[in-house]
Amino acid sequence: MVRSTGRLAYAASILALMAAAPATAQETAELDEIVVTGSQVRLAPAYAGGQVARGGRVGLFGVQDTMDTPFASTSYTETLIRDQQALSIGDVLQNDPTVRVSKGFGNFQELYVIRGFPIYSDDMTYNGLYGVLPRQFVAAELVERVEVFRGATAFLNGAAPGGSGVGGAVNLTPKRAPTDPLTRVTAGLSGQSEVYLAADVARRFGQNDQYGVRLNLVRRDGESAVDDQDRELTVVGLGLDRRGERARVSADFGWQDNHIDAPRPTVTPSGAVPAAPSADANFAQPWTYTDEQQLFGAVRGEIDLNDDVTAWVAFGGRNGKEDNVLANLTAQADGTLSAYRFDNVREDTVWSGDVGVRADLTTGPVGHRLVASAAQVQLRSENAYAFSSFSGFASDLYNPVAVTAPTPDFFVGGDLDDPTVTERVKNTSFALADRLSFLDGRLLATVGVRYQEIETRSYDYNTGAVLSVYESDATTPAFALVYKPSAMVSLYANYAEALIPGQIAPALSGATPVENAGEVLSPFRGEQAEVGIKYDGGGFGGTFSVFRTTLPSAYVEDNVFAANGEQENRGVEASVYGELSPGLRLLGGVTWLDAELKRTAGGTMDGKSPIGVPEFQGNLNLEWDMPQVAGLTLEGRVVHTGGQPVSADNTVELDAWTRFDAGVRYAFEASGRPMTVRARVENVADEDQWVAVGGYPGANYLTLGAPRTLSLSISAEF
Repeated sequence: MVRSTGRLAYAASILALMAAAPATAQETAELDEIVVTGSQVRLAPAYAGGQVARGGRVGLFGVQDTMDTPFASTSYTETLIRDQQALSIGDVLQNDPTVRVSKGFGNFQELYVIRGFPIYSDDMTYNGLYGVLPRQFVAAELVERVEVFRGATAFLNGAAPGGSGVGGAVNLTPKRAPTDPLTRVTAGLSGQSEVYLAADVARRFGQNDQYGVRLNLVRRDGESAVDDQDRELTVVGLGLDRRGERARVSADFGWQDNHIDAPRPTVTPSGAVPAAPSADANFAQPWTYTDEQQLFGAVRGEIDLNDDVTAWVAFGGRNGKEDNVLANLTAQADGTLSAYRFDNVREDTVWSGDVGVRADLTTGPVGHRLVASAAQVQLRSENAYAFSSFSGFASDLYNPVAVTAPTPDFFVGGDLDDPTVTERVKNTSFALADRLSFLDGRLLATVGVRYQEIETRSYDYNTGAVLSVYESDATTPAFALVYKPSAMVSLYANYAEALIPGQIAPALSGATPVENAGEVLSPFRGEQAEVGIKYDGGGFGGTFSVFRTTLPSAYVEDNVFAANGEQENRGVEASVYGELSPGLRLLGGVTWLDAELKRTAGGTMDGKSPIGVPEFQGNLNLEWDMPQVAGLTLEGRVVHTGGQPVSADNTVELDAWTRFDAGVRYAFEASGRPMTVRARVENVADEDQWVAVGGYPGANYLTLGAPRTLSLSISAEF
């Protein structure tokens, strides 16, 4: 799997840091901080340095301390999000060595690849609920934590309704009112002329400040760092909570309006990969756009029935509307482009719920945490599409040609002005688990099972007639162990399964209609085995893990979409976080992947690597508070991704790429009010490079990296 001594040296330095970091007296004190485990509402406290938290949500088990969790995970905090001036969840995940960010298939949906498997943005959870978040894009200002969970999660969370989630999961925790009053106003400028304004206001009131309100308002408007790509983004987020001794409740509501004119599209190569054009070039047609409006919310509450039993309930929903006019590009090796127009509209209505109870009891020397839960997600999706002639129009990757928008009347499905229901999904599940505690909590064993019913229906775009129905059930077990030989070391192992609802055959493969379009395949079941070690020195910590994940794969062959084999991903991960010394913070790690296709049709692809899965990737972010100037912090980040297969037969590969980012911020007081000025440059070297291949299974479209981008902001607190 490893062919570079430089990569070995990089990993060795990471592991040495994990082993050598000392535990100071201050750090030892932090080790004694108590984390309220199992809560469905409370948050784990921040870790030393404030960039990550000491734990996060672990499905039906609620919030767990990192050292007690038999899985690998990282929870990124609002402090990191704000200091890096993140625009989206994808920007936050650029810090994670196990995650790479791509785009959706033929659209501008953010897509996250964890351990070599895609996680669609609409398969993220919002405070533990599936389906509630905006589908294409989530503004970073809406969240308190971005929690990355690595590994199969069918037992912990249930099957993701959008059909992803094999390699891991992402949970977003909404913002909460802090103990102290907050009124923060931020103004900024980024790209070529994109103006940024935001307000973050929070108050607590009532007896013992038990009630909290937090309001976030965001507006972005102007041209990005990509030529002629204009964005209008409006975000409203409202969070309410009650901190009672026995009962705790949160309610969160959001509205997001995101519009981009001339969004730069992905490019599908025809044979060899063309040389990357200038990173600020825009080869989109001026008449293209993407637009989405999302209204969403969730309520979650828990009550302590007595000292040992707690019950919870959660409910949420979303109504999302999307309208796109796009031009899908195919490129020859010399940069010659061919494209056709693609219009689509979509409206989703989603309802999601979760109820459960946990109980702590003791039988002899063994402690038990028993958990039972039930969850359901219902999705109704209305869609329509229209293509212009597939003969298309010509352009050039390096010298784009603006053409008159062709009429989308060649291949039409449904009515763009009045789309019909084309998909219904209902996932219902019931889970039981027992976390057993031995040796005064030093040995934890988890056993559990989730029974899941999956129902998927697809309908004809034009007539509304039922095309296919899939109804099935499955049981997914999980087994896990944690052993803590000391307060600073935790050994863990797990076996878990992933369950993917039946995929729907697409209408097109490239420009060719798929014969079984609309057919729903049987659910895919993936298997995961993992072992690892965690270190927590109080101020500095990390995780090292080895894993193996398998999943049946589906793609189009002979114009038919079917399950044609199995993908096996074996990997090694190392991640680090925290403060090496006061004022010096480190965040990053490395991932090796050995991904292989097996049992493919006719054996033609056996032994090949899946499209878009790199063998090696690594991140390293350093922050230094300069002791010579109080309040001044310097920050630098490097992101590296190895070569990625572009063709199914692996004869075409994308070159490895590296990006450097740098930032500075200065915190001070003016007239007694806290102020912070931030400046950050991404892609400092202004490299022109393709940074992702595909993301949607079997697709090999290329994403061009962003150009050198300067972001400036000033925040004032009142």
